[in-house]
Amino acid sequence: MHESKKINDVKKILSQDIVVLGDKMTSKDIFDVIEQYRPVLEARFGFSNDDFEHLQRVLETEYVTTMGAGVSLIDPEDVHDEKWLTRREIDWNYWNDYESYLIGENWPTRVVSSMDTITNKILGLLKDPEEEGEWYRRGLVLGHVQSGKTANYIGLISKAADTGYKFIIVIAGIHNNLRKQTQERVDEGFIGRDSTTKEFKGVGLISPKRGMPVTVTTTESDFNKALAKSFGMELKSLNNKFILVIKKNVHTLSALYNWLKKLNTREGLEKITDIPMLLIDDEADNASINTNKPELDPTRTNKEIRAILNLFRKRCYVGYTATPFANIFVNPDDADEMLGDNLFPKDFIYCLDAPTNYFGSEKIFLNDENSEKFIIEIDDCEGHIPLRHKNGDPVLEIPPTLKEAIRLFILSRAIRNLRGQEKKHASMMINMSRFVATQRDVKQLVELYLDEISKAIKFNYKLPIANAEKDLFIRQFKEDFRKEYSDAGLSWETVLKELNDAAQAVKTFLVNGKSDETLDYSAYEKEGDALTAVAIGGLSMSRGLTVEGLTISYIYRNSKMYDTLMQMGRWFGYRDNYEDLCRVYMSDVSKGWYSHISEATEELRAQIKRMIREGKKPSDFGLYVRAHPDTLIVTALNKMRFAKNKSFQVSYDGQLKETHILSNDERLHDKNRELLNSFFQKLISREEPYIDSTGSYLFRDISWETIQEIVLKFKFHKSLYDLDELIPDYIKKVSDILPNWDVSFKNPEGKQPEGSEILASQIRDIGYKETGKPKKPEYAPGWYTGNKQRFSGNSMFAIGLDDDQKEYAQKLAEDADRKNPIFSDFTNARTKPILMFHLLDLIDKKNNEEVILKRAPALSVSFPNSTDFRTVDYTVGPVWLKQFEQERCDSPGEEDDYDPEQ
Repeated sequence: MHESKKINDVKKILSQDIVVLGDKMTSKDIFDVIEQYRPVLEARFGFSNDDFEHLQRVLETEYVTTMGAGVSLIDPEDVHDEKWLTRREIDWNYWNDYESYLIGENWPTRVVSSMDTITNKILGLLKDPEEEGEWYRRGLVLGHVQSGKTANYIGLISKAADTGYKFIIVIAGIHNNLRKQTQERVDEGFIGRDSTTKEFKGVGLISPKRGMPVTVTTTESDFNKALAKSFGMELKSLNNKFILVIKKNVHTLSALYNWLKKLNTREGLEKITDIPMLLIDDEADNASINTNKPELDPTRTNKEIRAILNLFRKRCYVGYTATPFANIFVNPDDADEMLGDNLFPKDFIYCLDAPTNYFGSEKIFLNDENSEKFIIEIDDCEGHIPLRHKNGDPVLEIPPTLKEAIRLFILSRAIRNLRGQEKKHASMMINMSRFVATQRDVKQLVELYLDEISKAIKFNYKLPIANAEKDLFIRQFKEDFRKEYSDAGLSWETVLKELNDAAQAVKTFLVNGKSDETLDYSAYEKEGDALTAVAIGGLSMSRGLTVEGLTISYIYRNSKMYDTLMQMGRWFGYRDNYEDLCRVYMSDVSKGWYSHISEATEELRAQIKRMIREGKKPSDFGLYVRAHPDTLIVTALNKMRFAKNKSFQVSYDGQLKETHILSNDERLHDKNRELLNSFFQKLISREEPYIDSTGSYLFRDISWETIQEIVLKFKFHKSLYDLDELIPDYIKKVSDILPNWDVSFKNPEGKQPEGSEILASQIRDIGYKETGKPKKPEYAPGWYTGNKQRFSGNSMFAIGLDDDQKEYAQKLAEDADRKNPIFSDFTNARTKPILMFHLLDLIDKKNNEEVILKRAPALSVSFPNSTDFRTVDYTVGPVWLKQFEQERCDSPGEEDDYDPEQ
């Protein structure tokens, strides 16, 4: 019996017993039901232990997966009535169809139920469309990359239509392929028929006789001047809802504005008076685009969006973003401009929770065990395609790690087929260059390699195993299987027999704005088939495009633009019943940046919840994001290409900074050793320190003046501008609310210090990375001491906390579905700042553990979260930019991957 049919038949047998368990069922409840039926399943269906494990995973996904309701940050003084929905008698026709559609698409029932609750809450934050007069509400929904934001806003659109919103605009990114994909989703979930062929689909198959919304955009065409001329009907003459899915492009937006103004505004009023409108901006996180292409200019596009909104007397704007570093906070030149922008979400910020089966950045990068499993280091690419390559540089060969990744993709497709998922899409993503020409070269080389290994499989997979393994490629596949998938519940012999079908199904696609090739998954679905795709591209795949069934990702890009980093993470999403097969290839440096931004994002999400408790409003969060130290990177690289100097406001509220880069100048370390020993002697002569469980010395209630003095005297690597210049100013800035500090001398070895000696910390698991060759003498080289902009582990941040504070940090972690607290949890629990000193031995693990630096002084500075938000001013110029850019920054502002003008 076919595996997927076998599982479906068994689900029918077990369903009655599972349904009676109700909404509170757990994984153990599912296990107990399966065990009850074990003899029947073994006898009737020949179930093995692997089958039982697979069945457990399938049923857990369907019945146990949950999603929290999220939280909303609103202005406590806002007079808006969120309860207007409860007073209206509403026929939820569009929503009921969409809900049925999602359940039919095998969405977990609890997740659909949560979406019902969440979309009601967001809709309640908008205006009642029946309310008279002129009104304007605007908000932002903060989700997660590839977590179902599109499904959420289609749910919101459906309910908005049910309540009386008549005109709906969805802005779906800057690329044709993303707009097309969004149009397809809207066709399925809201319109009910294919906008191009007019065939019923999605919700249209559930209620084919319902009043279908009108649209003039299709999967093949965006709104444009020609379309505007051909569609001369006024909106008020339409009986049905009207929806457009458009690209964020000046030409498109201008054409829409002119059409609306010409045909649909009343004489004398210049406003559309009786058509409540909702605008969904699904590209509200596009902070990093910095291009000289005028049609993509953020200032001009936002101006056009505002002009369209202002044509309506009754309008709402809802931005959707996957990162708190959204352009509405980051892009304006100053705070006044940000708060004055009439796209700023002054009315609400809604923070979505991800479902429990979401495979996201936290699971990959903030869990060391998962990082070891899912991430494979790229350490061989520089000789083939350097990070900093030029347009037109020849690509003669792909690196061995990419060849391995391709083999893993074929193996994973074979395993998924054997798990009954042969009708599910499977994809591999390769993102190595911003240049279209380089992407083409990579595609050709990938196709050559696929041809080689496909032929080897075809000639050998039917042979006796010993004969087949005489082939080099087959031996490589076997080693890859042993290394990565030996715990997948299948034998190598079984997988080998399936390799041919998997390899022959692979198709390659060039995915960029200048390519005619499209990842058209729906075309395969119509034929009852699945696509097995290797997608090669750049920015098009980095922003919003859903890559279905993504299993293997190979990314060799080193952007430091945080929204772009997370958007490149197309591997995030839902990987039900194949999560164990997913792998991400990236450089160690990229892994460090992803880890850092994952932690920063979690910290900002936690900040929203803290602000809600403190009665803050959206503008407070906007100011907090603008002043976040990591925002400096995004804004400076965007805005300083042509400016000599620019001032920024920076806050270290709730932040940690460490000397994660150490100089190779031994004289500098000698001076710091003298400084630390002198400071240690001074403290120990004053009082007896507390020695914690790690053997570290802890001194309490040290004055801020003493802390500032020691930080000012410490000699930092020249790249650490914040510790060298900003932190001392900030210490003084917050001295009235944080007058006293804790100081620790960290000793991770757990040895009791002898007398006044400070023992060196053997940090053997971090290796080292050179910061790069200096371009000028003042750019001193050195070493990274960790790949998250820090060298310390999370447990270190419990130093100085009492038992109640540690317990609170643990509770914060558990509330966020984390097993152990991360840095931001400890920061939220801390009430005093702490300065921690370390002595590091840097050891090159790749070179016979050669000692690079011995007893090199390092420090950590950690500030608690406070209710009194402070900033310091910092002016950066060309020298700062050069120091920063020496760490290899691949800027998306230079992307070659834009759609040609329409």
